[in-house]
Order: sequence, then structure tokens, then C-alpha cells
Amino acid sequence: MNRVYRYGMTTTSGGNLSLMDEEGAMWITPGGVDKGALGREDIVKVLPDGTAEGRHQPSSELPFHRAIYAARPDVRAIVHAHPPTLVSFSAVRKAVETRMVPNAYLICGDCPVVEYALPGSEELGSRIAEQFVRGFNVVLLENHGTVTVGGDIFEAFMRFETLDFCARMQVGATRLGTVRLLSDEEIALVHRKSPVDETFPPREWSTREKEVRREMTELVHRAYDQQLMNSTEGTISARLDDTSFLITPYGYDRKLLEPADMVLVRNGRAEEGPPPSRSARLHEWIYGAHPGVHAVIVAHPPAMMAFAVSHVPFDSRVIPESYILLRDIRQLDYGVSYTDYDAVVNAISPATPNVLIRNEALFVTGDSLLLAFDRLEVAEYTAESVLTARTLGPVVAIGEEEIRDREKAFRLPPG
Repeated sequence: MNRVYRYGMTTTSGGNLSLMDEEGAMWITPGGVDKGALGREDIVKVLPDGTAEGRHQPSSELPFHRAIYAARPDVRAIVHAHPPTLVSFSAVRKAVETRMVPNAYLICGDCPVVEYALPGSEELGSRIAEQFVRGFNVVLLENHGTVTVGGDIFEAFMRFETLDFCARMQVGATRLGTVRLLSDEEIALVHRKSPVDETFPPREWSTREKEVRREMTELVHRAYDQQLMNSTEGTISARLDDTSFLITPYGYDRKLLEPADMVLVRNGRAEEGPPPSRSARLHEWIYGAHPGVHAVIVAHPPAMMAFAVSHVPFDSRVIPESYILLRDIRQLDYGVSYTDYDAVVNAISPATPNVLIRNEALFVTGDSLLLAFDRLEVAEYTAESVLTARTLGPVVAIGEEEIRDREKAFRLPPG
């Protein structure tokens, strides 16, 4: 709950979480208690007969939590909150699209809209539970907020956070034009990734490897805190030498990653331990083709992804300082990172160090981790600026002559 609050996804008095323990008791956040300062002792235990134990009263939304657990025995945790963007969708009673990127759909599924009913009422609980009985795992409540469920509290939170990411991405894409959605066949392409399955035994880390692991961990946490990544999306890798690199693990919460979780990949095999990112093969190809690249970041920052899912070209020349760092950002068709590694590798060059893949992700590269991260930040900040500018009037980029002057002044390779 503290995490939900700190990331601006609810208010002091709003939102509630619950989970079911192995004995059938529900643990739920209290009503009327500051959500930004909850401690374990504040959580209320509700027994199967409805008896509440604890120092506070349970959330006023207890009825719909009970209704969901009764309707879906597989559900063991529930998240309910009011992120501003999701509330905006609920106010216009419009569903959030999850088919914009494949993993978001695989995590959330479709998102129905539940008809309005008084908060805290049995009627609202009945209407919400009805949608979860139909097999949905996320719902939007008219003029209210969202509810997500999972087999544990992290899965419910992961779906909640991913749905909010989709909402912010959809708003940005709508400003640009048409939101392009993926078909079932296109979403299925994600399963064509080639994981690194062969392993080798763990060994002692060198001093340099320890430093790189720490730097990667710090940057992943920074990316998460700045909402450039979310709990399940985002990959960082760093070259160690000509035959090996470190990469973030698959399926681990980005907020909680530690240096020991980073996975060494050497000569096509992974060190035993956490499984490496499923994009490890593509990172290997990039390092093999580009000796000057020493770091690769794959991320899904919402403003940049608005361009990716609307298929509108992103022009870094709007802001000269951004162009110096980002250069031109090429847009590639969806699916190439699963089926055509050469297309990604060949798109990367000194004049185009970053690639935006439609309906998938932003790839940034650099000769250091810090440079790659800087490019990720600048790309997202520039995209946010352009999206906001479009609400004010026509966006004007600098001209070709100014671009040539910039390239000459900063000794940049021609674009």
C-alpha cells in the first residue's frame, strides 16, 4: 500500500488492498487511516464469519473484497486504488486498451467497465464479482477507479501497475492519432523469443563485475522510481568483455532487484541462478555486431510508447539538446525483435543509437551504462514535452541547416 501511495496511484484516504491466508482469513487495509504511513500492525484481520480483529475498522470496501473471494476461489489478493489516469477513463466510462503491447495483454487480459454503484455497497460487490466470474482479472469501475486480482499480492499489484501504464500510454497515443492494437496472432509472436537455456556453474565475481552489478541495480531502481520501467517490464544489460555481459533476470520485480540477481551470459550460456531476460539473445547479437556498444536498455516509458503504439514518427530535432544525445530514432515494425534480430542490429549505428519498435519497446544503447540511461531519460522527457506541446499548437522542429550546424559544432556523425 505504501508503494501504491508513493507512486501517486492513490491518496491518503483512498484505495485498499487485501489478501487471503491459508486458513481462510482475509487481511485488509483499514478505513480512515493514512495510506502513506501504514504499518503491519494497522492491517485488519477478518475471519470467515465476518469478525474483525485489529486496532482499526476494515476498509469500507470490504463487501466487494468478500464478494470477489467468494466468486473466485483462485484469487488470493486484491488491489483497489484510484490512479488519476485510470480515474479519467472511469469518468468517461471508456475501457483501457491492453492490446497495445503484447506483455501488457498477457499480464492483464481485457479490461471490462463495471456499471456504477454506491462505493461500499453490496450491489457494487455483486457487479464487480460478476466480471471476475467471467474470467477477467482487471476491471474499471465507472466514476471510481480500478480493481485487479491475482494469485498473490504481487500478481494483483503487477496487473494494477500494468493497467495504469496502459492507460497513460493510451492517453498519449490518442493525442497523436490512432491507437494501433495487436491481433491475437501478433501477440503470440512474443512466444518466439529464444531464451538462453544452457547454463554453467556459478563462480566468484571480479571487482569490476561487482561494480557493474551495483551500477545496473542502481539504474534499474532509478528507472522504476521515474516510471521509465514498471515492476515486470524493462531490461538492462552491460558488456563485461568480448564474450560476456550481465543482464537483468526474467520475471523479477524491478523495484526489488539486487546485484546478485543480475545474470552473467557468456558465449551463449547463462550462469546458474535466476533466468536471464528473454531478450538476452538479441542483446548478444547487438554486442557482437557493435564493439562500441557497452550497454543496452530496453524499456517502455509511456510517452515514448505513445509514439510506438500510434506509429507516429518521433522527431528528436524538436529540441536541439535532445538531438545531440539521441540523434535520429528509427522506428521498426512490430515483431522484428522476435523474428529478425538483424533488422534491429542493422538499425543501430552512431547516428541512430536508439530504436523504437512499434507496439513493443524502446531500445537505447551507449558506450556506458550511464550514457544509455541518460538517453532513456532524455527520450522520455522529450516525448512528454512534444505530447504536451501538441495540446498548445503546431510543434516546430529545427531545420536542416541548424541540424548540420549542430553536427559540425559537436562533431557528430551525420544523420
